[in-house]
Amino acid sequence: MQPITKKKVLRRLQIIKGQLSGLERMIQSENYCIDIITQSTAIKEALSGVEDLLLEHHIKTHVAEQMSSGQSQKVVSEILKVHRLAKRK
Repeated sequence: MQPITKKKVLRRLQIIKGQLSGLERMIQSENYCIDIITQSTAIKEALSGVEDLLLEHHIKTHVAEQMSSGQSQKVVSEILKVHRLAKRK
């Protein structure tokens, strides 16, 4: 993984870790349900951002390499698999 991408992903994961801790505290403190749901939604969006960064990196590096080396079927299969998983959300 490119160092800049790795740094961005790790930074976002640290933020998510803090958000998860906050969510746990909110539940323990019995905060207002809508506030908890709002926090949960923010965490999901943050994770989606991590996925976006990873997919972009994968396309720019691995997919480009595999396409140029004649492994297009593998690329298509992987992308479709990820797409199907994302649709389940």
